Amino acid sequence: MPYEPVIGLEVHIELKTASKMFCACRADVFGAPPNTYVCPVCLGMPGTLPVINAQAVRFTVMTGLALHCQIQTHSVFARKNYFYPDLPKGYQISQYELPLCTDGWLEVETSAGTRRVGIVRVHLEEDTGKLIHAGAHSLVDLNRAGVPLMEIVTRPDMRSAEEAYALVTQLRQIVRYLGVSSGDMEKGAMRCEVNLSLRPQGSEELGTKVEIKNLNSFRSVRNAIAYEIERQTRLLEDDGQVTQVTMGWDEAAGVTRPQRSKEEAHDYRYFPEPDLPPLVLDTGWIERIRQELPELPDIKRARFTADYALSPYDAAVLTEDRAVADYFEEVVRSARPPVTAKMIANWVTGELFRMMREAETPIQEVRIRPADLARLIALVADHTLNQTAAKQVLGVMWQTGHAPDAIVQELDLGQISDREQLTTLVARVLAENADAVASFRAGKETALRFLIGQVMRASRGKANPQLVEQLLRAQLSGEQ
Repeated sequence: MPYEPVIGLEVHIELKTASKMFCACRADVFGAPPNTYVCPVCLGMPGTLPVINAQAVRFTVMTGLALHCQIQTHSVFARKNYFYPDLPKGYQISQYELPLCTDGWLEVETSAGTRRVGIVRVHLEEDTGKLIHAGAHSLVDLNRAGVPLMEIVTRPDMRSAEEAYALVTQLRQIVRYLGVSSGDMEKGAMRCEVNLSLRPQGSEELGTKVEIKNLNSFRSVRNAIAYEIERQTRLLEDDGQVTQVTMGWDEAAGVTRPQRSKEEAHDYRYFPEPDLPPLVLDTGWIERIRQELPELPDIKRARFTADYALSPYDAAVLTEDRAVADYFEEVVRSARPPVTAKMIANWVTGELFRMMREAETPIQEVRIRPADLARLIALVADHTLNQTAAKQVLGVMWQTGHAPDAIVQELDLGQISDREQLTTLVARVLAENADAVASFRAGKETALRFLIGQVMRASRGKANPQLVEQLLRAQLSGEQ
C-alpha cells in the first residue's frame, strides 16, 4: 500500500540582539568560555525578576510580518515546566496560548512545483543552556541560557523531505534578509525539529506522529526525514504500529534512534508567567515596522528577472544573500551602455564568486568597489581589455582595491585593436608558420586555432582575438 508523508516543522531561531531575553547579559555567546556570560537572572537565582527585551519583540514581529502572519496586539508569556540539567530555573519562559504571531504562510519552490505551507504561530521564548559530554561526565554551559529564541511552528502541509529542506533554507534566507538572526545552523543559531507521520495515500486521517529533535543542518533535516519515512513504511508494511515517540538523529550512522516518549502540552504544566505582565503592542507601531521591512527575497527575485532581464537561475543566485544582491545593484547603477546587467551578473557569479570562495571572504569584505567592477566590465565591452587580461586586472583589484584603469596602465595590459598594427603582426606569424598555413589551406580548421594562439603569444595576450581571427582568415584566403 502506498503511503503519504505528512510533515510539519518547529524551527528555533536565535535572535541577533545585543542582550539576552530577560536580562542584560551579552547574547552573542558562541565560542565564549563556558559560563562567562551569566547573571543571577539567567541563572535562575531566587528573587530575580525578568525584563522583556524590546528588540527581541520587534524582531519577532518583523519575522511574523514577513511570513504573512496576524500580529497579536495582546500576548502572554508562560512558564513551560520541565526538568533538564541545562535549564537552570526548572522552567522556560515561553509563549503558549497567546503567541505574538499567528496564521501565516510561506510558499516554497521544489521540483514538484509550488507548495504553500501554513504557519501556525511565531512565538518568543528564551533558549536553554548546553550540555557538553566529556567521557563519562556531562558538563553544563549556561552561556546560552536566556538568549532570545524565536520558534516558528508550521502546519503539517509538507509531503516530502525536499519540501521541508526548501522551507528551512527559505526561512534562513528570510531571517538573514531581515537582519534578525545569522541563521547559522553550524553555530546553533537555527535548529529544527520535525513532526512526521504516514497515512495511506488518499486518506484524510492522520497517522501516528513521530518527532525528530534538534536537527542542526539542512542536510540532517533532509536525510532524517527520508530515513524516517522509510522506517515508518517498513513498520506499517510489516503490520506493525508506529509508536508516538521522540527520536534523535544519528548523523554518523544515518538513522533515527528513540530518545523518550513524546510529551504533550499538559506535561509541561503551562501557566502564565507571574513576573511578567501581558505584552500589549500598539497597532501604529506594528504598521511602522511593516513599512520599514526590507524587500524580501521572493520579491527581489521577481524584480531582478523583470527589471534586469536575468534568468530565474541568475536572479536566484544573486538574491540568495542580501549583501550580494545589494552589491550587484550598485554595480548596475554605476554601469553605462554597452555594459548590461547580464554581463555584470556573469562577472559577479563567475570570477568574483570564485575569488570569494577561494579566500573564504564574504561580499562585505571585498575590496573591489562596485563602480570599479562596472568600469572593468566596460573596458572589456569596448575591447580595451580581452577576457584574459581583464581577469588579471580583477585579481589585482581583489588584492589592492585599486581602480582598473590605473592597473591596466601600470601593467601595460591594454588590448591591441589597431587594425594596421595587427595586420603586420598576423603577416609575420603566417610567414613564420608555413606548415600551419598549408594545413589550414588543406582543410584543417584546427590549424587556424594554432595560428591565433601564435598571434596572441606574439602580442603578449594583448591582441583583440576576434580581430585577429578576421585578419588571419582574410590573409589566408588571399584577401587584404
